[in-house]
Amino acid sequence: MGNSNLQGFTPTISESLPGPEWLNEIRNDAYTQLNEVEAPDTEEEVWRYSRVNELNLSELTPKSERPENLASIPLDRFSSPSAIIVLQDGWITNITIGEEAEEAGITICPVGDLEDGAKYFGAALEKPVDIFGYLNRAFGPEPLMVVVPKGTVLENPIVIVSLTDTHEAVFPRIMVHCEENSEAKVVEIQTSSNVEAVISPVLEVKVGQAARYSHCVVQNLGAQTWQFSHQAVDAGQDSSAEFFVAGLGGEYARTRTDCRLTGRGAFSRINAAYFGEDDQTMDFRTFQDHVSSDTTSDLLFKGALSDSSRSIYSGLTKIRPDASRTRANQTNRNIKLDPEAWAESIPNLEIENNDVVCSHASTVSPVDENELFYLESRGVPTPVAERLILEGFFDEIVSSFPINEVSELLTEAIIGKLDRRTLNQEEGSE
Repeated sequence: MGNSNLQGFTPTISESLPGPEWLNEIRNDAYTQLNEVEAPDTEEEVWRYSRVNELNLSELTPKSERPENLASIPLDRFSSPSAIIVLQDGWITNITIGEEAEEAGITICPVGDLEDGAKYFGAALEKPVDIFGYLNRAFGPEPLMVVVPKGTVLENPIVIVSLTDTHEAVFPRIMVHCEENSEAKVVEIQTSSNVEAVISPVLEVKVGQAARYSHCVVQNLGAQTWQFSHQAVDAGQDSSAEFFVAGLGGEYARTRTDCRLTGRGAFSRINAAYFGEDDQTMDFRTFQDHVSSDTTSDLLFKGALSDSSRSIYSGLTKIRPDASRTRANQTNRNIKLDPEAWAESIPNLEIENNDVVCSHASTVSPVDENELFYLESRGVPTPVAERLILEGFFDEIVSSFPINEVSELLTEAIIGKLDRRTLNQEEGSE
C-alpha cells in the first residue's frame, strides 16, 4: 500500500462535505499533506506484524453522501440511556437526547454546528499519527461533538452506534470533552453489515481537572471489514480516564490508543478482551505517556485465539523526566486454542525518572493443562472443561466493565464463539 493508491480520494469529494469554513480548512490542510505522509510500513515497530501491506486503498473511495437508506438498528438493549446517537457510514443520522442529559445541558451535535467548534477539534489530538488519521481529517463527513459541562454528573450512559453499511472507505469521528469535575460514561458500538469496507474511526477525549470518564467499545464488525481505529485521550489534573474494549469482529481490526496523562494525579485504565476465530486478526497498540507527577496507568489485555486467528499487542509506557512517583502497569495474557493460532506480545517501558514503580508482563500459552486435567478427572468432557476455563479467564475483564449491558453483550459474544467452537469440535470428532 502506498499514497499513490489514493486515486479515488479526490479534493472534490473533500470539498463537497458539509461544515463551516474552519472545518473545510482543516480538511483541505489534511488533504494537501497526504502526499507527504509516509505510507505504513511493517518494518516500522508501530506497524510490525500487521496486515497493512495487504490493503489496497485504490479500490476504495470515501463515502461522500449522506446515506439514503437508513439501517434499522435495535437500540432497546439499554433501558435508560442519557442519549442515543447513530452514525451511519460516518454520517450522523440520529441524535436523541434524554431528559437527564437535556436538563444537565449536555451538548451533542455535529462539531460544525458550534460557533466555537474549532477549539474542540484536535484538542486531544493535535496532529494525525498516520495516513489513516489524515484521511479521517480530509474525508470525515460529520464529526460528532459531545460536551459534558463543568460539575455535571450523568448517571446513565451516552450510547453511540457506529454502523458501516457501504463498500467504501468510512471515516467516523467522535470528540468528547468532560469539563472540570464532571462525570460521564459513553458506550460506543462499532458494527457493520457483511461488506468489504475499510473504516478509520477517530476518537478524541479531553478529560478536565477532577473529571471522571469511562468509555466502553464493543467492536463487533462484519467478517469482511477492515478497521484502523485511533483513540486519543488527554487526562488533566486529578482526572480519571477509563477505557474498556471488547474486540470481537472484523477481518482485520486494529486499535491504537494514545493516552497522555498531562495533569498531576491523573489516572488511566484500559481493560480489553478479544476473541479471534477463523482467520481474524486483532491488533492493539497502546501508548501511555506520563507527562506529570503522581500519575497512574493500568493496562490489562486478555485474548483467546482459535483456528488460524492472530493477535498483536504492542504497548509502550513512557515516563517523562518530570513524572516522579508514577505508577504504571501493563499486562497482556493470551490463550492459544489451536496450533495454527498465533499471538505476538510486546510490552515496553521507557523510563526517564527514577522515582517510579513500573511493571509489564505478557504470556502466550495454550489452555492450562493442570486446570484441564482437574476438570476432566471429575468427569467434565474436554470441550466443556475448555469452555469453563475460558469463561473464567475472561471474567476478570467482563466483570470490570462499568455498564452491565456492555458486560452482557461481551459475555453473549464470547459464549457465541465458544458455541461455534464446541460445535466444530463435535462435528470434527464424528
